[in-house]
Amino acid sequence: GHYISVDTSYEGEKAVLSSPELYSEEWSCIRLIYQIATTSETSPDPARLNLYLRQEGESFDRLLWSAKEPSDSWLIASLDLTNSTKKYKIVLEGEMGQDKSASIAVFEIKITPGYCIECDFEENHLCGFVNRWNPNVNWFVGGGNIRNSQSILPKDHTLNSELGHYMYVDSVYVKHFQEVAQLISPKTTTPMSGCLSFYYQLKQESSIVFTVYLRDTSGFYEEIWKTESALSADWVLAEVDFNAPYPMEVIFEVAFNSAKGGYVALDDISFSPVYCSNQTGTPFNPAQAGCNFEEDLCRFYQDHKDGPGWSRVKVKRNVYRAGDHTTGFGYYLLANTKFTSQPGYIGRLYGPTLPGNLQFCLRFYYALYGFFKMSGTLAVYIFEENHVVQEKIWSVLDSPKGVWTQAEISFKKPMPCKVVFVSWCKSFWDCGLVALDDVSLSLGSCQAADLLLPNPGECTFEKDECVFTQKKRGRGSWHRRRGPTPTSYTGPKGDHTTGVGYYMYIEASNMVYGQRAYLVSRSLRGTSGKQCLTFFYHMYGAGTGLLSVYLKKEGDDEEIPLWRRTGEQSISWLRGLIEYESDRNYQIIFEAIRGVSMRSDTAIDDILFQAGPCLEMEEIQFSSGYPDSLNEIEY
Repeated sequence: GHYISVDTSYEGEKAVLSSPELYSEEWSCIRLIYQIATTSETSPDPARLNLYLRQEGESFDRLLWSAKEPSDSWLIASLDLTNSTKKYKIVLEGEMGQDKSASIAVFEIKITPGYCIECDFEENHLCGFVNRWNPNVNWFVGGGNIRNSQSILPKDHTLNSELGHYMYVDSVYVKHFQEVAQLISPKTTTPMSGCLSFYYQLKQESSIVFTVYLRDTSGFYEEIWKTESALSADWVLAEVDFNAPYPMEVIFEVAFNSAKGGYVALDDISFSPVYCSNQTGTPFNPAQAGCNFEEDLCRFYQDHKDGPGWSRVKVKRNVYRAGDHTTGFGYYLLANTKFTSQPGYIGRLYGPTLPGNLQFCLRFYYALYGFFKMSGTLAVYIFEENHVVQEKIWSVLDSPKGVWTQAEISFKKPMPCKVVFVSWCKSFWDCGLVALDDVSLSLGSCQAADLLLPNPGECTFEKDECVFTQKKRGRGSWHRRRGPTPTSYTGPKGDHTTGVGYYMYIEASNMVYGQRAYLVSRSLRGTSGKQCLTFFYHMYGAGTGLLSVYLKKEGDDEEIPLWRRTGEQSISWLRGLIEYESDRNYQIIFEAIRGVSMRSDTAIDDILFQAGPCLEMEEIQFSSGYPDSLNEIEY
């Protein structure tokens, strides 16, 4: 057969292979048979194979999968593609890196309707299922008219003939008590829930245990099915409810106790997005368990016995007091305010009930204001529904004052539970203000979420400058920085992403009045229809100049101004929204102009490109100059 490979003489370059335009209204599975070979032991910049989804109407390709592990045999990758009404292309990219001896090859790429987890074992790649090798007991392919085992079956289930194939595991070579054979499915790559079904036969002389597990990326096993019957001379259908909100493998495990144990055979694994049992329960939607407090408390509530511990407040834009985290001029929650700052006071905020036995990642932003030691003033408890067990899973240590800082906590509880935010005012000296905003919950552990492939149109500047580059380096340039800027009374104290991460800013003390700095995106794909650009900007300092955003279409000399702000705006990070369209390839340019004094450090962070119109409109902003009343909190 033939394969396609990347020419390695182009060191550090990328080779791109694009599919024709595809369209599939049904769920489908991409199977890729590939190999990355190298002779060098380790390389700082290894060769990589990336697979992207290029969807109609999107300016960015979405990275679905990436591999850099070298191997001396062909490997198979299985990727689920959810059903979509949009046309798309699959793009394969070979990145050569700095490894001169590496080569990347692809032997087969196949897109088939159905789910990657389904298999009838008729094809030699076995749909990406693998046997975990064990010296004595292993899963083998049976059928195909090979009569080589003592307990082989006359017919498979798929074709119901001796020519068909199935998987089987036999006890002939069992040496020890409790020997285990495992057949492992490809890892799910998209959230899915429904009914997993398969056919099996089981013949036993002494006890066999046949179990099906789910295993998540952290290696945690959860049993979902076990054989009940002792014997089944014919193929038996097994069905089990299956819920994989984050990447999981399905493991078919057989444990034998002796060499005369018998055998288990398996065939026709299939999946349906409807639960097998007549349960009509909708899967839990984690988005409903979060809140940005812009409209109300969402599903959070306070116990009336406690009194009003948390107040929903808003600060008008000003240069003394930070606003909320969501937009910079919206609502957030504040505890230990002037109504409740009595020593010994406790304010509790209860979240909605969460289902048990799921792995969650809780993220929220908090800020502390006060002159004293504030450790312990905010804590998070898990409150189990059935019995009054409260477990403290997080509490604040001292953190920089007045900076929105992100906290993330992973937890998993067997019973349904609630998340409770507790603010505690121990004594008059510990009673600073505690602020809370942008609570979100996602399925899977926080570590697993960090391993997920990044959102293609998002740039948080945490690792690098993403799709942006400087137009001209030198005195008028953007710098990537974390923490406060060097000049006092200007610039942010921390970034917008986590409070302790990176942002881009201009250092006014290195520039002269009126000097410009440009941050330019690479060429982005033009699309029909509107696009929405969201970003956060920080313009604090008496001498602040201008920040502008431009659109430059390919082939045009002129740049189209999209957005502009002049002068000092606020001590907070503020959200900017821009709706634009371009049917030709285009670039987005951020231009900062230094103002009249050193106090004009302008910063930007958290840039996000989204297809489709903006869901909110940006309010028109007023210019600088502040009446004193702006510093007051609105209750």
